Amino acid sequence: MADTNSALTGYRTYRDAALTPTRAVRVPLITVLLLVGVVLLYAADRAAQDGVNRGWFVAVSISGLGVARGLHLRRPITLPHFTSAVIVLGVSNIAYRGDHHVVGFVCLASTGFVLMLPQGSRPQPDQRCRIAALVDRTVADPLAPFALHSAKSYFFNAAATAAIGYRTRFGIAVVAGDPVGDRAEFAGLIREFSEFAGKQGWRIAILGASPELSELWRTRATDHHGLHAIPIGRDVVVQVGEFDMVGRKFRNLRQAVSRTRNFGVSTEIRYERELEPALRDTLFDIVDEWGSGRQTRGFSMILDHLLDGRNPGMLVVLARDAEGRVVGFQRYGSSNHGAELSLDVPWRRKDAPNGLDERMIVDLVDYGRDKGVERISLAFAAFPELYAEKDRSRTRQGLYVLARTLDPMIRLESLYRFLRKFNSFGDQRFVLIRWRELVFTAAALLTLEFVPHRKQV
Repeated sequence: MADTNSALTGYRTYRDAALTPTRAVRVPLITVLLLVGVVLLYAADRAAQDGVNRGWFVAVSISGLGVARGLHLRRPITLPHFTSAVIVLGVSNIAYRGDHHVVGFVCLASTGFVLMLPQGSRPQPDQRCRIAALVDRTVADPLAPFALHSAKSYFFNAAATAAIGYRTRFGIAVVAGDPVGDRAEFAGLIREFSEFAGKQGWRIAILGASPELSELWRTRATDHHGLHAIPIGRDVVVQVGEFDMVGRKFRNLRQAVSRTRNFGVSTEIRYERELEPALRDTLFDIVDEWGSGRQTRGFSMILDHLLDGRNPGMLVVLARDAEGRVVGFQRYGSSNHGAELSLDVPWRRKDAPNGLDERMIVDLVDYGRDKGVERISLAFAAFPELYAEKDRSRTRQGLYVLARTLDPMIRLESLYRFLRKFNSFGDQRFVLIRWRELVFTAAALLTLEFVPHRKQV
């Protein structure tokens, strides 16, 4: 018992040291006031030299708004930001003295905003083992395995029995999916994280929350006011014990699977960590055939570190043609002690026979029956009701036309038509945002999901 308490105390010490996102030194308020005083004296000096110069007062006013906004958001003033603000102020002075008034105006006006810039968060790949253990204990959450994405930062509760995966952009702490670990601790964890985010001057947005956790965020977060839940799609989860392909509703799926059998396709299921180097190279050749990179994008519903065995519990389904050549593969993350699997991203050769993905999924369901797998998440279907409706209102028809126009880039309708073959649409997922922060939140979500990132070790 003493060893357990000692370990827990050690973890809390580590946690307290790690929670400050950038471990930046905070600047005392008196120092900030001195900087503000320097700015005002600087402005007064320039006004005395140049006469009544409205541009100076406008620039100082804009800079003051930046400071006021930062203080309203309770953003801490760090030494790097303070130093940067002093440098920007010096550049403004040099620019004005050199008659570069536009540059001087811009620098002076931005000084307050530079001073109050939000802190960022850092990826924490060193927490992979701790997060993997919590993912393994997480029940009934198709997005749980994606907590292992190496770009995420983590916030643990005091007992380290639950954690939130997040990342900050533009002063927004974007939480990816639901917490992982002990569900009974989620309410307290949300409250603790919202308090922590408030101390950093962050606003919170949640991407891909389940219905239960959406309600918890809206009631338990200390900064929940104005947090709106917007449905963005549904999980697609196959219940292994109940799944069959009997009946008219599975006709398209049966046809797809039969087509691959006629082509002589066979499948094999392996743990990712057991793949031989030569086989890994073959699978990477399939990925490279599409020229879209090796999973350097994504945040909430996709993993990185493709095929390197970094993440525990990863399964790979291989598909071979009649000649034994690998023509496609799918990778799955696991949770709930292996009882739940979640599809990461499927890959196939461009000349692979149609129905290959359907065949790999159906064979994985058969494999799961023998291995104690209860649920297999196939993907997240965005706005399935939009594509399923026959009689649409004018607004929905406009959204449908827009989605079809963008489909060559985002493939939402194509994904919906694939997923509906399995008749396994489940719970809704939500994004939780504040309308007054829509622009910054949208920018944060889009850059996290679609801008390539550096893979963390």
